[in-house]
Amino acid sequence: MSKLFSPIAIRGEEIPNLVFVAPMCQYSSETEDGRCTGRHTVHYGTRAVGGAGLVMLEASSVSPNGRITPWDLGLWDEGHVAAMGPVVDAIVSNGATPAIQLAHAGRKASHTQPWEGGKMLAASDGGWETIAPSPISFQEDWDVPREMTLDDIGQVVDDFASSAKLAVNAGMKVIELHLAHSYLACEFLSPLSNHPEDDYGGSLENRARFPLEVTEAVRNAIPDSMPLFVRVSATEYMDNDWGVDECVEFSRWLKNEGVDLIDCSSGGNSSTQTLTPFPGYQVQFSARIRSEAEVATGAVGLITEAAQAEKILDDGEADVVLLARELLRNPYWPIHAQTELDGEATWPSPYKRVAELRNYPAPPR
Repeated sequence: MSKLFSPIAIRGEEIPNLVFVAPMCQYSSETEDGRCTGRHTVHYGTRAVGGAGLVMLEASSVSPNGRITPWDLGLWDEGHVAAMGPVVDAIVSNGATPAIQLAHAGRKASHTQPWEGGKMLAASDGGWETIAPSPISFQEDWDVPREMTLDDIGQVVDDFASSAKLAVNAGMKVIELHLAHSYLACEFLSPLSNHPEDDYGGSLENRARFPLEVTEAVRNAIPDSMPLFVRVSATEYMDNDWGVDECVEFSRWLKNEGVDLIDCSSGGNSSTQTLTPFPGYQVQFSARIRSEAEVATGAVGLITEAAQAEKILDDGEADVVLLARELLRNPYWPIHAQTELDGEATWPSPYKRVAELRNYPAPPR
């Protein structure tokens, strides 16, 4: 059996294979109050039918003002738990492990959907005040966020813990914290977006204080048997920025706080970053963090081929592989990949006739 389609045990959870659906914002909560709809049930359920071992819901905000857009998912009250029930059922009933990414957008909040231009929303158009560790906008034509107070910081930490408890109630088996891509926790980590010389700025220890407080609060809020993942930006592709050396050290601290896996992404904290992606361009970060921080990692980013994913695992560069856009193009990628690697795949029972048809001889010419 290939490594990619072998099960993995993380804390108290056994996940059927190492193909994980990466969290991908859909900006499609039609209720505009963060609740899942039928579209989410179909979207996530389809990826479970397609054979992914873990299906992770998109970045779900821990509070209303933490959403990127008014159409983001949220998880701040029991109404969200009830609406999430059919999504969780669709994932579980089709053999996958349900997971969710919890987030706060910080200075990147209060925008229109990307296909509507991704512009900042004025209060008159349904927008809201954004917050950040420093009053520094992401780009010149965006509003300057309000610098957070100590009370703000404490409130957001509490919001993450409360949201994590709701995720448990909703039936999620894994939680991931979004500490990447210039959303709030990432803004604290980076010297590009965090300027104050105080308890939450300056040294690496101070810049890491808020994300570590969030991590500790969430770890304490969920069962000890529940896996906790963290997504990081391993580098920002800028001068004098947050880089891999600091991320390795930060990953060690996350491990000490009870984090089980680091989901290794990159970039997103500057509108002027210089990046030319190539197949597997972020695998190097997963490999280094796995080796130097001695923590399990996930590789993500332009992983599109079965042999490519298998090699990442064979070479010890990651413990799991997260696919994003490739699973939007083809939700059944895992089934086809398993057929390629192992000669056969585990098709859902109602679909097995498809596998049988594949074995028919070619018609005579």
